[in-house]
Amino acid sequence: MTKFDEATQAIRVDATTYDVCLDPGYAIGGPLNGGYLMAAVLRAVVDASPYEHPVSTAAQFLRAPRPGPARVRLEQLKAGRTAAMTRATLVQDDVSYIETLVTTATLGDGPSEWIGEPAVAMPAVEECLPLPSPKDESNMTFNAQIETRFDPPTIGWFTGSPTGRPESRAYFRMAEPQDPDPYILAMAVDALPPVVFSAGARGWAPTVELTWHLRGLPVPGWLKVVGHGRLIRDGWFDEDVEIWDSAGNLVAQSRQLARLGRG
Repeated sequence: MTKFDEATQAIRVDATTYDVCLDPGYAIGGPLNGGYLMAAVLRAVVDASPYEHPVSTAAQFLRAPRPGPARVRLEQLKAGRTAAMTRATLVQDDVSYIETLVTTATLGDGPSEWIGEPAVAMPAVEECLPLPSPKDESNMTFNAQIETRFDPPTIGWFTGSPTGRPESRAYFRMAEPQDPDPYILAMAVDALPPVVFSAGARGWAPTVELTWHLRGLPVPGWLKVVGHGRLIRDGWFDEDVEIWDSAGNLVAQSRQLARLGRG
């Protein structure tokens, strides 16, 4: 079991309740990373489902949970011949922190019938850059769990040269060697800095709602994560993310609505 597997482990209490322990190693400036939290919830959902994979997840982030013990409460809404639907709530001290609707199914490993546009072209991994470490890493423990290599223009904001467009592109993998799986994809769709940083915004940008789809089972190797936004308005922005595996397969898609950073 890897550190990530342990940090997202869900232990069955009964048919509708699972215990989880939220790991402080996945903090981003204080709050825990939203993708990490979704991965922990999805462990419980899939364990209780007759199907193997979380193909669609819609999550409402009501408030930021703290590291430590929590529970996932499940309500099975429907189980059919090809898919099951579950409502899953992350709870601490009887307070709901994340509400999700999850569809599970079992995906195969066959070829795509049609994929539309190919992945956005990026430089080779060797030509991409790690994000420089912040001055104070005490509240950025998430950085130690992952390895990222960014398309250089999309981290120009770090040195005061944002592109002026809401965008982010990077190669992604876990810091501890581990082949990508659906739970890693759940975290990866929310792992990069907010796309609005490249548009000149700064500060923690809390996710309000995030929906993501598992479109295929990734092969081993680096993941390519490509994010962009379409509209920044009234203190809100959207962020669309695609994830492609090392064989060029589109394996995940997401869209989130978030608040602009404060401070």
